Amino acid sequence: MDLKLICGLGVAAAVTGLTVPLTIRLAPKLGAMDEPDERKVHSQPMPRLGGLAIFAGVWAGWLVAGAPTEWLGLLAGATLVFLCGLADDIRGLSPWLKLLGQILAAAVAAGSGVLFSFVGHPLHEGQVFPLDGLALPLTVFWLVAVTNAVNLIDGLDGLAAGVGSIAGLTLAAAAGLAGSTEGIGPALVISVCLLAFLPFNFHPARTFLGDCGSMFAGFFLAGASVQGVAKTATAVILLVPVVILGIPLFDTFFAILRRVHSRRHIFRPDREHLHHRLLIIGFSHRGAVLFIYAVSALLGLTAVLLTQLTLPQGLLLLAGVVTLLFLAALRLGVIGKRWVSLKRHRAAEDVLKG
Repeated sequence: MDLKLICGLGVAAAVTGLTVPLTIRLAPKLGAMDEPDERKVHSQPMPRLGGLAIFAGVWAGWLVAGAPTEWLGLLAGATLVFLCGLADDIRGLSPWLKLLGQILAAAVAAGSGVLFSFVGHPLHEGQVFPLDGLALPLTVFWLVAVTNAVNLIDGLDGLAAGVGSIAGLTLAAAAGLAGSTEGIGPALVISVCLLAFLPFNFHPARTFLGDCGSMFAGFFLAGASVQGVAKTATAVILLVPVVILGIPLFDTFFAILRRVHSRRHIFRPDREHLHHRLLIIGFSHRGAVLFIYAVSALLGLTAVLLTQLTLPQGLLLLAGVVTLLFLAALRLGVIGKRWVSLKRHRAAEDVLKG
């Protein structure tokens, strides 16, 4: 890691930390307040402009680090996502309009070079298949999917910021071990900004990321993964970002399954996400967040290990991880089948309602 990048990371963290108090004071003036309701766990209006501090920190870090032009496409797309989230935090946007903004931002980033250009052969190490016409839609899908996944887990104090910082650090480690250095800088800069924000956001939080922050962080993590390990020629390593971002991705996947199965609109929010289920079975607010941190760290270590395994070993490990995640989701009721007692469920519902 060169000195300019180290300085850039320091500046990014400092700017984020110093800017957060300003965003807390600015949020009520702009109307960027998160009001409590029956689905949320906070009981008082909360500022939701923390993403502005993350945004400022990332840009400051990039300017100081003098990062390569490969960052520009990612920054351009992430800026569009940030503006889309900011508009939603202040004025409110329909889900479809937000999705359209995310797709546009992803297309800008992909068109600027943040692109899946090939995939590794699943059976022959080092052999690749060019994606050609599929490169753009697959990249856009990945960027939008991760953006929304990180946004959806932002339901408890410190959850999205902590999981995002863990994901960024492990993405950087995996990229370095895989010999793909392009994604290290972006992964580290979003991580240090989220870590600098976390003291203001951990329970009891003083401010929230807001859509502008969670969407910006998710988009940046997704782009860092494309620029990093996803550009290696090894098939198993291409799945490393999926494992690292396993908590938000699987939680989103299970949410879609639940809503389709119950014939609800996929954009309609519910209280069946992983963090809600942990509260229902008896975890405290902090306990649920720390538990998810631990699972995210274990998934990160698994992903880093994947970079050092042979193809058969990696596939076996991945099969085991996916199986465990599905069994855990069933056991907790994240997919829909609830294994907790009705009495405990009703008691937890009362807790969630404040």
